This record gives sequence, C-alpha cells and structure tokens, in this order.
Amino acid sequence: MTSALEVPLDRKSPPTITLQSPKDYIFDPRENIVIHCEAKGKPHPSFSWTRNGTHFDVEKDSKVLMKPGSGTLVIDISGEKAEAYEGTYQCTAHNEHGTAVSNNIVIRQSRSPLWSKERNEAIVVQMGVSLVLQCRPPAGLPPPVIFWMDNNFQKLTLDKRVSQALNGDLHFSNVLREDTRNDYICYARFPYTQTIQQKQPISVTVLDSNPEGERKPGFMMPLGKTSTKMVLRGGTLELECIADGLPTPEISWQKDGGELPSSRAAFFNFKKTLKVSDVNEADGGDYRCTATNNLGTAHHIIKVTVKAAPFWVSAPRNLILAPNETGILTCRVNGEPKPKISWFVNGVPIENAPEDHSRKVDADTVILNNVQTGSSAVYQCNASNEFGYLMANAFVNVLAEPPRVLTPPNRVYQVITNNPALLHCASFGSPIPTITWFKDSQTSVKNGDPYVIHENGTLEIHVAQPVNSGKYTCIATNNLGIKENHVYLEVKEPTRILKQPEYKVVQKGMSTVFECKVKHDQSLIPTMTWLKDNGELPNGRFEVGIESLTIRDVTDEDEGTYTCIMNTTLDQDSASAMLTVVEATPPPAIVYEEPDAPTELELTDQTERSVQLTWVPGDEHNSPTQKFLIQYEDLLHQPGVWINLTEVDGTSSTAQLNLSPYVYYSFRVLGLNHVGYSQPSQPSSQYRTNPAAPDENPSDVQCVGTKPGNLVISWKSLTGFQANGPSLEYKVQWRQIDVDEDWSSKNVANVSEFVVTGTPIYVPYEVKVQALNDYGSGPEPEVVIGYSGEDLPLSAPNSVQVMVHNSTLAEVHWEPVSFPSVRGKLQGYKVYYRRERGLHNTEEDTEQQEQVLTFSGNRSEGRLPGLQPYSLYNLTIRVLNNKGEGPPSPSKIFETPEGVPGPPSFLDTINPSLDSLTLKWGPPMNNNGRLAGYTLKYQPVNNTSELGPVKVMTFLANETTITLGNLNSSMLYKFHLSANTIKGSGPIITKEAFTVMDTSKDDWKKELVNGSHWHMIKGLKPGTSYKVRVVARDPADPTVHSTDEVLVAVPAVPSRQVDIATQGWFIGLMCAIALLILVLLIVCFIKRNKGGKYPVKEKEDAHQDPEIQPMKEDDGTFGEYSDTEDHKPLKGSRTPSNGTVRRDESDDSLVDYGEGGDGQFNEDGSFIGQYSGKKEKDTHEGNESSEAPSPVNAMNSFV
Repeated sequence: MTSALEVPLDRKSPPTITLQSPKDYIFDPRENIVIHCEAKGKPHPSFSWTRNGTHFDVEKDSKVLMKPGSGTLVIDISGEKAEAYEGTYQCTAHNEHGTAVSNNIVIRQSRSPLWSKERNEAIVVQMGVSLVLQCRPPAGLPPPVIFWMDNNFQKLTLDKRVSQALNGDLHFSNVLREDTRNDYICYARFPYTQTIQQKQPISVTVLDSNPEGERKPGFMMPLGKTSTKMVLRGGTLELECIADGLPTPEISWQKDGGELPSSRAAFFNFKKTLKVSDVNEADGGDYRCTATNNLGTAHHIIKVTVKAAPFWVSAPRNLILAPNETGILTCRVNGEPKPKISWFVNGVPIENAPEDHSRKVDADTVILNNVQTGSSAVYQCNASNEFGYLMANAFVNVLAEPPRVLTPPNRVYQVITNNPALLHCASFGSPIPTITWFKDSQTSVKNGDPYVIHENGTLEIHVAQPVNSGKYTCIATNNLGIKENHVYLEVKEPTRILKQPEYKVVQKGMSTVFECKVKHDQSLIPTMTWLKDNGELPNGRFEVGIESLTIRDVTDEDEGTYTCIMNTTLDQDSASAMLTVVEATPPPAIVYEEPDAPTELELTDQTERSVQLTWVPGDEHNSPTQKFLIQYEDLLHQPGVWINLTEVDGTSSTAQLNLSPYVYYSFRVLGLNHVGYSQPSQPSSQYRTNPAAPDENPSDVQCVGTKPGNLVISWKSLTGFQANGPSLEYKVQWRQIDVDEDWSSKNVANVSEFVVTGTPIYVPYEVKVQALNDYGSGPEPEVVIGYSGEDLPLSAPNSVQVMVHNSTLAEVHWEPVSFPSVRGKLQGYKVYYRRERGLHNTEEDTEQQEQVLTFSGNRSEGRLPGLQPYSLYNLTIRVLNNKGEGPPSPSKIFETPEGVPGPPSFLDTINPSLDSLTLKWGPPMNNNGRLAGYTLKYQPVNNTSELGPVKVMTFLANETTITLGNLNSSMLYKFHLSANTIKGSGPIITKEAFTVMDTSKDDWKKELVNGSHWHMIKGLKPGTSYKVRVVARDPADPTVHSTDEVLVAVPAVPSRQVDIATQGWFIGLMCAIALLILVLLIVCFIKRNKGGKYPVKEKEDAHQDPEIQPMKEDDGTFGEYSDTEDHKPLKGSRTPSNGTVRRDESDDSLVDYGEGGDGQFNEDGSFIGQYSGKKEKDTHEGNESSEAPSPVNAMNSFV
C-alpha cells in the first residue's frame, strides 16, 4: 500500500523523468528515429543530450528536432546515412532545484544483410541414415525468423522425424525415400524491414540400394554426454535435444533432483524443445533429455546456470523534507554477480559533487541530516554488473508546506458485504502529514480489527459489513496546519441466485424455460446474461426475460450447458444447468386451466414504508403465468375489502411493496394466465405500519365567491388510507391580497368546504388547506388564489357612438366602465339593438325582435352586421360580469342608408300565342329603399341551344306586367328580371317559356300523360271508331315525336250496365296504348342520348357582339349554360305535385299547336297543346346524374 511520493504540480519540485526510450533501441532505416525523454517539475525543466559520452548539440544538426516542452528527439534520416546516428544517448532534465538523467539509450540500425553466395552440393544418402541440412542465415539485427519451404512456397511438413532446430538447421532423424527432392529452401524473414531472403535450394536424393538398418537412438545435437547453458534471471530458458535413430526416437525431459516448473514450462517441436519462462535462481540445475526407441535409450544432461543482471530489491524513493529534518535514500539491488553501486548528484558522481556536510554515503545508502532550504537535488543510483545496469532518479525536495488532502471530497465508495473496503486519503505536506480517521465525525478509528490504516493514509476494512456504512473523515496534520476530508462508504447486499436453473429433458420441437431468480441490493442496477457452453447464445428462438431464458422449438443443437450470470457494478453470481434434447413423442391431450393459487407468502426486508413480499407460484396447468396481482386488505379502515395494490410479471415471485403509515396490512396474491385468474392465496401475516404525519394535503383546492360578501373554500378530502394517523383535520387559511394582514385560519374536520363571510365585494384572496393529525402536519400546502363574491355592476358605458359603414353594417364605440364599478370579473359588454321601422313612407311599421351581441373582454368597440337597409335602429349597451348585467347606457338612435332591393317576389308567363307572351311579376319582399323600377332582359334559344340576341326593357316601379310581341312561334325564350333602387339592381329572377307551336291539321283532342306507361281514355261513344296516337317532346329539343296512328273501334253495348274493365275489347285497347307508349319511350330515349345540350360558350366566343353576351344572375347579365345547368330547373320554376304544369308556372311547357290553343287535334293529326317538362331534380331534391335523363324522366314530358 505504499507508492512513490508525488508533489502537486503547483508546488516547486526537482525534475522527474516520466518517459524514456528503452535501453536498446533498434530503428528501421526507412523511418525517423524518435528518442523519447519526458520529464515534469516546477518550474518545467529544460533538456539536453549527450551522445557517446560527449555533449550533443541538437541545434547544430538540421536533421535533429527537439519537441517543444520536452526532450524527445526526432531525427530525420531520409537521404542520410543512418549509421551516422548510431551510438549511446543520454537525456538530462534540469531546473533550478536539480537535474535528472535518463538511462543510456543504445541506438542501432536494424540490418537485413544478404545471404552469402554459395553453391550447395547435391546430397545423396542411403535410406534410414540421419541427415542435417544447414541453413546458416546471415546475422541480422535483430536476428531473423527461419523457416523452410519448397519452390511452391509451401512450408515443409515437420514432425517428430523431421524437425527444425533453434538455429534454423533442418534435422532428419532418419531419411525415407519420399524425402528425395531438389527444392529444400531455407528462408530468413527480418522483422523490422519485413524482408525475406532465401538460401540456394538444396537437392537431396535418397537411395534404397543399401538401406541403413534399425539402430539405437543417438543425439544429433547437443553433442556428447553433457553440455552447459547459461540463462539470465527473468529471461526464457530454451533447451533443445534432437536425436537420430531408427525407428524415430521419442524425447522426454526431467530435472535431476527436482520437478519441472509446470506453470512456466512448455514443450515445443514435438517435445524436442523445452522452454521455461520467467527464470529464477531455482531453475538452475541439471536437465536430462532422454531419447527412446524399441532398441534402447540415450541420455544427455544440460547443466543450467542462472545469472542475473541487476534487479531492484528497493529502489530509491523521492523524499520531501522539511527544514532541519533527516532523510535516507536507499538503493538496494541484487544480481549475479553482485552489482556495483554508484551514487550521483544532479548527474555528477557524488565524489565530484560540491561538498555537503549534511550528506553521508554508506554503500547503498545516503543519509541526509538537518537539511536546509535550498538543498533540493536529484540523486541517481547506478547498479551494474557484466550483464547490465539499473539507474534510478530520486529527488530530495526541501519544502515547508501545510497539509493538503488530494483525494476528492465527498467521494462515495461502494463495496459488497464481506469484501474489503479501501477508503483513500492521499495527502501532501512537508513535514509529511499524519493521517487520522473518524467515523460519522465522532468515533476515532484506530489500527486494529476491523480497521487498518496504511502508510499512505488509506483506511482498509478487511471484511466490510452493513454496520460499517457511513461517513468517514480523514484528518491530515503536520506542524504547519491541519486539513480534513470527508468520504462515504456504502456496504451493499451481495447478489445471490435464489432459484437456480434446473436440469431439463425436452422433446424436440417443444419449448422450455430456465428460471434464474435473483436477489440483489435494490440500489444497484442488475444485468442478466445467459451463456450456452460458456459462449454467447445463438441467434433466433432464444428469448431472455427478466429472470428466465425461454428456448422455443428446441433442436438437437440446443443441447448443452446454460449459465445465467447476474452482474451488478460491484459483484456477480452465476448458476448453470444442462439441457438434454430427446426425440419427440406424441403429446398427450393438453388441458388448460387457471393456475393454482400461490403459496408460502413471506414478508421480508420490513421497513416503515416498504416490505418485500415473496411467494411460491402455483402450478400453471400448461398455460404460462402472465402476471401476478397483489392485493391488500386494510383491517383498520376497510376490513373485508381487498384492494389491488400492484402487478408484477409472471416470471417473478417477489415484489417490493410501497406502504402507507397507519394501515394494518394483509396481502394476498393471484396468478393470471390466458384462461383466467387463480384463486387468491391464503392471506399473509398482518403487517402494521406506524402512524405518521400526513404525506399529502387535500387536492383540488378552490376558492370562489358564490354571493356578495362571501368566499367559499372547497377541497377534495383525504381518505382514511391517506390520513396516515388518527384525528384527521384540515387547517384552512386565508388572507386578502395586497392588504397588510396575517393569515386567518380555522381547523375543521369531516368536511370538504368552509365559507368565509363578511368579505368585501370581489377582492383577491390567498387560500391554502393543510392536512394534520395527532402526529403532525402535512407538507407546506400550495397557495391558491381566488376572489370573493361578485355583485351586479353599478355603471353603464358612456359616450356611445355609432358609425354606419354601409346599408348592412355599423360600428359602435363606447367608453368602458371603471373596474371598481364592475364589482366582479369583467366578462364583456352586451349591445342591444332593435329595428324600429323602415324609412320608406309606404313601408308599414312592424314589431321587430330585439337583437343582442356580446363582446367578450375589456372592449370599447364592436361591429353590428346583418342590418336591414333604409331602417331606423335603437341601441343600448350594458356591462357584464359573472353575476349579471349592469344598467343600460342611454339609447342611441341611428339610420341605415338605402341598399339594393331584393328579387321580385315572382315572375310568371301567361297567355302564350304564336308570336307573343305575357309576363307578370310581383314587387320585392324587401325594397331596402325607394323602388326605382325594373329591368327585364330576354333572348331566344334555338334548336341547337344557341342563345339569340339580348333585348333589354325597363319599367317603372308601379308596372308589374308586360305583353311581348313580335316573337317567333314554337321558340324557347329565357327571361331575367331584377328590381332597382338608386343603389343599383337587386338579385335576378329567371323564367323560361315557349311560344305556341304553329299547327293547322286535324282537330285532335289531347289528354296529358305524366310519367306513365299507359293511360285510360274515358267518355268514348259506344259503336264509334277512334284514331289514337302518342306525342312527346323533350324540353331541350323542339322536335315533336309521334307514334303511328292506331284505329280503335268502341263496340256498342246493350242497355244494361256492363263492367267495362272486364271486357276483352277494353283490355286489348289498353295493351295497344301501353305498347305504343313503350315504343315512343324508347325512341325518345335514343334521341335524347344523341345530344341536345347548349354549346353556348363556343357560340359566344364566335359572336363577340356585346348585344348578345350572356347574363349572370348576380349582376343582371347572362351567364354561360353548362351541361349541368341544362338538366336543372331554372330558379323560380315550380312543378305541381299532380304531374301537370300550369301555364303560368311551367319552366319548359309546350305551347298549343292549333287554333285558339284549346288543346284540340287538327286535321293532319299533329299534336296541339302543352307538355310538362320536368327536368332533373335540383341538388336539394336529390343526387341525380347530370347526364342524359333516364326513361322515367323522359316519361315526365309525355302528353
């Protein structure tokens, strides 16, 4: 427990060598030479060098660089003869307090000389004789590595018959015919340059004309009966015996008078070489090698002597002395032969150094008496013999320093129980401080069981126990002062495997689980590792759980030894088990059930707030336990009620439970697998925790005033379980903010609300509620801020102003009320406004409902949208808080200007003829001003859906009808009508109508058919014949479609009443009509699918006449017709529910073709009359397709 004395870097100190190159430095000529020399000291030392005993001027050689701040030399030998820098170098580090010197560093260049040229004679031998092929490689630096190969660079096979000696020669104990070859080549690899050189190939021919017979063993090397070998202590002893003979001999070794050191001895080269590492004096003696075959034995004795270069028994150590102190430097070495010891001071032989009467040299000891300030120096001890030398620096630093503790303060040492603990107290001072230890700042720690205080101040506890945990204080003292330092020792519980993995026999394809349940110190983080046959687990199929290893789909390769290792940062424990894999057998039927109830509940590690519960799991019944549920019963507060406490993994059988004070606990455990929960275990023994002050205060604390002059403080009460003790109460505290007064308080029990009365109106309060019982109060509660009760506001807003932006929007401004007058939390302002009447003198006054807008927050303005134009409004404003509204502001009257009118209330077409139509409309529901008149725009739509030129007409406000003449017959017209005020035109109402079709044919009677496949004609005269046809027209196509005429004869009937519906003629007539309708339906459907849409956009682009530009509804101009619009009814069109179309409401009516429009048939049989042209439904009527109409829709246009 001793170490070299270190001087802190901020204190003056002589130099100390910290890094130097090895004594023998062989360099590669292809790389720079780097000779290391580093030293420390205060002040930082300077460096100089000698080479071959004389000063080496580094600055004069441009190829040599000394690194800044150190003495390391870098010699650039590129382009130079490297031999010029070979020699013996020594580094000197110097400052004002002394001089330190390095070892003598011998620098030599590595060499790989070429093989001397020689011609190898072919070798011819008889089979069975011994043979040696000499290698004799060139002497390199360092020596080369030798090996034999053939021309194909394949190493020659070596065995007990053919072997390579340590010197590289190839020995044959006896040759065989297969040894004949001409390419025995010896190679030498030089390690520094990594070059390989080869000897000329040797040819060997083995003859079997006169083979050598069997013979006893003899030694090819070493020769003779005995030989000698010298080895240096600490080195490696290499002994070699190579024998010849036929059959090939076996080699064995023994040491006469002793045993071979088994831990350091090893055999090589088929036992022909014995190597003993780390040789010591006891390894000297006689080593006997014996060669044996079936004809006899041979022996050779190698006498080994062990010499020793100097080695340290006790190297000199740095001394820090105070003035007038005495110190001793010792330099104790050993070696064989005995080394000679020489002393130096600052690199100068001590006999040549300046005389110092306080210094006395006695062989390996230097005694320094009554040293004085300024006598600091570095002493060198050199011990040498013929095999080497040792050289050490030791400084003597004369200082006067108070104590300093170098160990960091408050360091925490952690050890496992029953292990040694080392608490360090590294110190510095001069004189050297005395170290004393105290435990928990009181008990003095003395040398003796269980404590040991080492020389360097370290406190050792041989066998640490939990009782040894605590705070330790070390005090360093000398005559200049005192210094203390605190460290802490934590003695942890050992890690133990409670349930070891068990031997398993598993069928192939099945799964198995090794359990490894561990107990460890809770403050240490464990890590579990599993090994298979002391190696890592294979990938796949292996699942490592917290305390288990699962192997799925077991195979033969899984057989082996499995080890679980539980590691913490301080210790570990391990256990192993075997797995045997057997062939699978047909499995029995598996029955899955709930697990059995856990058993053997045990409470351990009991503390005031926690306990450890362990149990033995019940039988899983073929379904692994997924988890364990732990419940508790509080026998004090809720006897008979079991409450869920926690859950743990199904592989665990222990749980650390956190407890509350003042509870009488009883625990039970339930296991859960995929079938369900087990029955509860038997309850554990009762565990009572002592009462304590509450750990928490009530939650959800609120304070709010419910009426003027009060403050209601409420909270969520603690449960009996949370009370931690008897006599639970609540300390309610309150005080008004910004008022210099103390807290008011009241203790209450068994309530969760407290009302403070007599408070000012709406002022802020601080409130806190603290739990307390007979054992103390809970933690300091948090402060909650609330306000006392509100009252209605006192004031109304002033300076109300209204700015009218347009006919429907106004902006109101007001001056906010003062905050004290709000008397509560300001919610905002309410603006009440009502339309009193319209400004038009013809408009009737109606009772209007008052409207309200609320503006949140502290606002002073707001906007009133959706006003009615040309109206008179009345407005008031009230301030709003949580209690209600304040008084209203004075009424404010304002007017809205005129706006555009609404659309005309209706637009109908009546009395169509061949060249005229009459339009009739109603005034707008809302004039929004003084009505100026109407604007009518209309244009024809031809058979190709092109729009004709637009005609515009204007009318006075009192005009609501107009007859348009000079129209084309059988033509569809579109009409757009809007009302006007001085602000402009209002929305447009649109209508479509046909003029009457020109027809002068037979006088046909007509009956309208609406979407039906058949039609009954009534009122026919019996005994009369009639012609019948079906006529239809698509609203988008003026072409008339007609079926062929069918002649139907109505038979005469007798005077008695006959049910016509049962007559055959009537049934035939109905079938004929139905057939005609069906044929006509198909024709119309085909015709409709071929087109009939308005290609308006293309026509409009081609005719850029502004007279015929389309009109948009919103601005009074015509818009484009789209495919979708063509199949929707125009705005304002209405179809009666009975399927007919009134002349004044039809969007797509056929006008009468004939005289007078009475719906008769002309002579030529052409159809005259109306048709109902209901188009596809609007989007608000259904999601009908905008493509060609279906047959059902086509039927809607039949007559």
